[in-house]
Amino acid sequence: MITRITAAGPAAARRRAGRSAPAVTVRRATARDARRLTRLIQASRAYEGPYAPMIAGYRVGPDYIETHRVFLAAGPDDRLLGFYALLLDPPELDLMFVADAAQGLGVGRRLVEHMKGEARDAGVAAVRVVSHPPAEGFYRRVGAERVGAVAANPPAVMWDRPELVIRVGPAETAAP
Repeated sequence: MITRITAAGPAAARRRAGRSAPAVTVRRATARDARRLTRLIQASRAYEGPYAPMIAGYRVGPDYIETHRVFLAAGPDDRLLGFYALLLDPPELDLMFVADAAQGLGVGRRLVEHMKGEARDAGVAAVRVVSHPPAEGFYRRVGAERVGAVAANPPAVMWDRPELVIRVGPAETAAP
């Protein structure tokens, strides 16, 4: 399924600075997208400094894409703007990254809305998110509720991470 959306959201400051929201297509990732997704993770400025060990050597393989619900957002030029991976058993947002240049343009918000629709269609009522600490505010702005924290797991993860839940509701009670 391909969904065409126009990114919009609370990025007024960036828009005032002359940045416009790109047209975005959300589609299911394929095994051929694996390298692009890995490069997006490795280039993320959100994981510089003390957070770097968490993604050091991390890769999204074709097998991961084929096993899980992985969706990507692309611009009109097929430029990768972001992606997410939804696990269903148990329901968890396993990965979500937005390209540094696309942050603040509504791409992340649109990916979360798409993920909620996928989860709802699968009969899931809520999705767990173990967040990168700097991303907690984003998840809360898109409706996630903090339910706890996941303890550090050295050597890769040296800090506690926020645990949140995004409620999506069952398919039969979801608004159109």
